[in-house]
Amino acid sequence: MTARHGRKPLLTMSRIEKTFRGETVALKDLNLTVNGGDFLSLLGPSGCGKSTALRLIAGLIHPTSGRLEWSGERGVGDLGIVFQEPTLMPWLTVAQNVWLPYRLRGRSFAEAQRDIESALELVGLSEFSDAHPRELSGGMKMRVSIARAMVTRPRLILLDEPFAALDEITRFKLNNDLLEMKAALGCTVIFVTHSVFESVFLSDRVIVMAARPGRVISELGIDTPYPRHADFRTSNEYAAHTRDVSNALGEAMEAVA
Repeated sequence: MTARHGRKPLLTMSRIEKTFRGETVALKDLNLTVNGGDFLSLLGPSGCGKSTALRLIAGLIHPTSGRLEWSGERGVGDLGIVFQEPTLMPWLTVAQNVWLPYRLRGRSFAEAQRDIESALELVGLSEFSDAHPRELSGGMKMRVSIARAMVTRPRLILLDEPFAALDEITRFKLNNDLLEMKAALGCTVIFVTHSVFESVFLSDRVIVMAARPGRVISELGIDTPYPRHADFRTSNEYAAHTRDVSNALGEAMEAVA
């Protein structure tokens, strides 16, 4: 898989295998290239290793075999992560939660305040900087989590099904907002989802994975230019892309290693 539209590879995963407890093969012979500026979605059935691949990229776990190579040096703050749950500290304010990546690196709140304010403005929560998580809705908590991931302006942001537990209206709104945030940051995004519709709306590349063991089955390009708005969701182009991705997902669910 090569770079699209002249983009340079940011990360290459070659023949990755991950086995847990010596017997469960989560990933086998996984090959994937992530290009700078991509919005890439990992789509597949439960158990196909999407979240495992994300944790490997984050460095939270290590491959059993294979190579994971970054282009250039990975610096502190180059990576932001958003999990399925917002994982906010309930005793901290919204602004203090967003400050956490800097706090862990020894940077004071005052030193980071301008970046914190910019991140909260980008997710539409400037007026809630002094609120605590218990005062926020589910969608607002996820916005805080996204602000925390992007406050250091990382090269790569990883999102592991961040909107799965939200209602459809909130999810659509956050999909729109996420694309605006990516455009503002100019970063690369890898997004794990079970939703064909979400993957098509957000991505310029959809990676379809099969399970047992987890591996890449197909890659589909979504060439509709950004910005994408609500009218894209009702277009013939969107319907055609969702049909193609749905067919690829059906093949992945029937695939046997």
